[in-house]
Amino acid sequence: MVERSADLAPNDPGAPGEAADQAFAARGAVLRAAVALVAAVALYVPILYYMVLHWSHVEDYSHGFLIVPLAVFFAWERRDELRQASIKPSWLGLFPLVLGSLTLAIGRLGTELMNMRGSFVLTLIGLVLLLLGRRVFRILAFPLLFLFLMIPLPESLLNVVAFPLQLIAADLAVNGLFWLGIPAMRVGNIIHLANTSLFVADACSGLRSLMALITLGVVFAYFFRKGLVERGLIVLSAIPIAILVNAFRVGLTGILTYRFGEQVAKGWIHETQGLFTFGIAFLLLLAEASLLSKLRTRSRRRGDPAEVQS
Repeated sequence: MVERSADLAPNDPGAPGEAADQAFAARGAVLRAAVALVAAVALYVPILYYMVLHWSHVEDYSHGFLIVPLAVFFAWERRDELRQASIKPSWLGLFPLVLGSLTLAIGRLGTELMNMRGSFVLTLIGLVLLLLGRRVFRILAFPLLFLFLMIPLPESLLNVVAFPLQLIAADLAVNGLFWLGIPAMRVGNIIHLANTSLFVADACSGLRSLMALITLGVVFAYFFRKGLVERGLIVLSAIPIAILVNAFRVGLTGILTYRFGEQVAKGWIHETQGLFTFGIAFLLLLAEASLLSKLRTRSRRRGDPAEVQS
């Protein structure tokens, strides 16, 4: 028995040792990545602090507070895949790191907040790819890219987008008011009624609901998990839904103002209308996802011979 053991020992020399070394190396890589990520967050604290202030002061981006918890949840949901993933650091991570550094430098030189904030996400992507490898990055790609939705757009771009949205909302609202027999006329972004005038301000452009609904559409598409086409439809449909729902809100304000006076266009009544119409948009997205799911199920049943024979 002793001789047999001696013969077997060379056939498997240090296999447990190799496994232990690999596990130790993996733990070391994860520890280095964790330290690097914490250092990156510490480096960007001033930029992140003012971005959070932006969320709290500009209601168009109040959904930003939900982005990081959702991204963490998406990453946590992939924990089983991460445990099984092999860690092979990749030099490809240098590309997003260099791009993030250049973006940060350009942002500081031009005082462009969007560039500086975007460089933070690029830095996180680069560190994950550089220290943990392509396999881990593929698993964490969606949570990392999802973080871009927390970055507010520059005011110059918002001004370009907001005014056309104001005109679209005002046009649709006026057409709805005419259909209901309420005399109304649009001049620019002002709706003239018989007894008063409504100014479709930037806050009523629908940009706030548009940004929130696009984020909500991405979350819906993630949980939908059926196909790329269905996911793309859900995300893209958030844009027309936001526009139509906002036009409905402006039209509803016009109806209430025509019937009860301009005081209903201000204060808590106006804010309640916003919550109500956003709830409608949420239900429309939910109904769309449910409809797509049913259509997909029906198409599968039609294409399954066993289902057809039964």
